Amino acid sequence: MDSDTESVKRRKSSGSESESSVRDPKRTKIEDEDFQENGIDDEDEEEEEEEAKDEGDEDDEEKGEDDEEDDEEKEGEDGEGEEEDEEEDEEKKREEEEKYVTSFNFDGVEYKYKERPAVIEEREGKIEFRVVNNDNSKENLMILTGLKNIFQKQLPKMPREYIARLVYDRSHVSMAVVRKPLTVVGGITFRPFDTRKFAEIVFCAISSTEQVRGYGAHLMNHLKDYVKATSPVMYFLTYADNYAIGYFKKQGFSKEISLDRSVWMGYIKDYEGGTLMQCSMLPRIRYLDVNKILLLQKALIHKKIRAISKSHVVRKGLDHFRDSTTPVDPMTIPGLKEAGWTPEMDELARRPKRGPHFAVMQHVLSELQNHASAWPFAQAVNRDEVPDYYEVIKEPMDLSTMEQRLEADSYKTMEEFVYDARLVFNNCRAYNNETTTYYKNANKLEKFMVAKIKEIPEYSHLVE
Repeated sequence: MDSDTESVKRRKSSGSESESSVRDPKRTKIEDEDFQENGIDDEDEEEEEEEAKDEGDEDDEEKGEDDEEDDEEKEGEDGEGEEEDEEEDEEKKREEEEKYVTSFNFDGVEYKYKERPAVIEEREGKIEFRVVNNDNSKENLMILTGLKNIFQKQLPKMPREYIARLVYDRSHVSMAVVRKPLTVVGGITFRPFDTRKFAEIVFCAISSTEQVRGYGAHLMNHLKDYVKATSPVMYFLTYADNYAIGYFKKQGFSKEISLDRSVWMGYIKDYEGGTLMQCSMLPRIRYLDVNKILLLQKALIHKKIRAISKSHVVRKGLDHFRDSTTPVDPMTIPGLKEAGWTPEMDELARRPKRGPHFAVMQHVLSELQNHASAWPFAQAVNRDEVPDYYEVIKEPMDLSTMEQRLEADSYKTMEEFVYDARLVFNNCRAYNNETTTYYKNANKLEKFMVAKIKEIPEYSHLVE
């Protein structure tokens, strides 16, 4: 009985589960209608949102197009503004360049040349060149003090006390570049030896902020004209360091000393490591007008050339090569024969002017000459000063002799060049004791030369 009751209960339970699992049709219909209703509303909302978004995108596109047009207009305006600025800058640049151009007429022809900014500034009254010495006047002492400060700054290896002593020394004279009212830009301190007709340039410097305006060259021209006009001095001597040699060369100085040693020996200050240089002034030249004078000389030479030659005539180009690739006979070219051309001249022109090793040898020799330890070897040993030198040294050599040989194309190979260089050092060590400065400088300079040649793989084997 219990089992029957349990089975009945099971059937009832499963029946109730079946009933609960069946959906109510009425309820389902209502739910479907609600879902469908809600679905329609959602679709409408989505469509409205999409339409609003599309309208927003269209507005954004229109706004973007307007912005692009504004940007293009702005860029166009900026571009026009930049072009105008560039044109103004170019015009100012042209005006600035024209300010430095000086012209003059000669024989009915106009000639132009460019002057240094320093010349223009002097002409406009912005700067002046003053000759001063220590006469105890307030203004001169102010200028000398300004010069002293520039020399001490620009010549750091020179003792400050030594510079001050010479600048204020009454036997020395200075020419200063002064920017008005009283700012010293640079200058030269020199000592004249009137009876011996030369002057020693002791210091020469321009302030580091003013070295691109041509003050140095204009100052030297002023000094030359002043010295010639006020004294019998016709020569300058100076000891130049490695950095100043280039400047002095441009101002007409040379390493070749034509003055007899008895004229200057013992009178000028000797600086270790410096290179003695000389300038011989021309009596009929006004150095402040040197640019104009050179241009006039050039014009006169061209005039004489045109009188006897037709080299200035510009002829029409050859039409031969337009339609043909065949060679043309040089003698048929108009004006070539009249100019004196010959086939031999063409052959000579094709030959190399220098040997293949010339550039390397020139570079190495220049580096040796500019080295701080090169001063004992710059020139040949003076026979009068060292009488027994040539008895001990049978094959003398020095850097100036090497330079002469190089210019004369005497060195056919790099080996010959290195041989002469080593000869300089070996001679020095053979004659001098190893404790001397000369001996030590020979070692230093030889070591420097070896390092320089080793930098060039093609020749490194020569110093190994």
